[in-house]
Amino acid sequence: MSITIDHAGQVALVTGAGAGIGREIARWLARAGAAVAVNDIRAANADAVVAEIEAEGGRAVAVVADCRDDAQVELMVATVLDRLGGLDIAVNNIGMLPKGRGTMPFVEMDGAYWRDIVEQNFVLAALCARAEARALLAQGRGGVILFVTSGETTRPSPFNSSYASSKAALNHLTTSLAVELGPDGIRVLAIAPGTTLTESVRAAFTEEHVAQIVGSTALRRMVEHDELARLTVFLTSDLARCITGQFILADAGAFLSRTRPRNLRHDETELTKGDPRA
Repeated sequence: MSITIDHAGQVALVTGAGAGIGREIARWLARAGAAVAVNDIRAANADAVVAEIEAEGGRAVAVVADCRDDAQVELMVATVLDRLGGLDIAVNNIGMLPKGRGTMPFVEMDGAYWRDIVEQNFVLAALCARAEARALLAQGRGGVILFVTSGETTRPSPFNSSYASSKAALNHLTTSLAVELGPDGIRVLAIAPGTTLTESVRAAFTEEHVAQIVGSTALRRMVEHDELARLTVFLTSDLARCITGQFILADAGAFLSRTRPRNLRHDETELTKGDPRA
């Protein structure tokens, strides 16, 4: 006897799916049989992922939207419902550091920095989830909302406290929504990646930097983005139908160190050149 994960007949929306972790999640959900709405702010990136999915025999549509605009968020979900006939799985993957700012000491973080990073990493995901929850409730058949947060929320994060705090807020939102939406059959989950070998990370990190991060993990390796995608496919499937309100850490055991390698300066952390998920 074999066990397969089958998302056939389901519709999935993945935000920030034009590259990195989001791209892999979209591709793996399509491989499991879901019709996938690929959201990105950049049309070319969304179209490229759709083409990759279609080349593998899957079904996907590009849904371009800037999730900083409330109206575009609502239109994004409405477009998914119109073009794909419903919504069953929503993966909220957008979020990053403010462009060009990088990490910095807490005492240098001004109000504009805090407002920007909280909006991008918490508010946008919350507003996406609101639009998705409305659609799922209107359909009346349950569903799954999943947030991509960060392993930074599980340990002290010096020089990166704003990013870690904004992502930690998503962990709490996950538990709150799980209780609020659970009676309607909607599961709410979060996955927390460790430093992940996306294309941008491979390009930005030196061999020494990679070695330092690898040395701080229990498994002595970094996370591959397809591993996070496969975890998402499982958590959003019927095999995990009793799981809700959980924060699933997938960081190769980095949290066991509780902090970064001591010889990493604040300007050398993994988020200096942007979010690893970008």
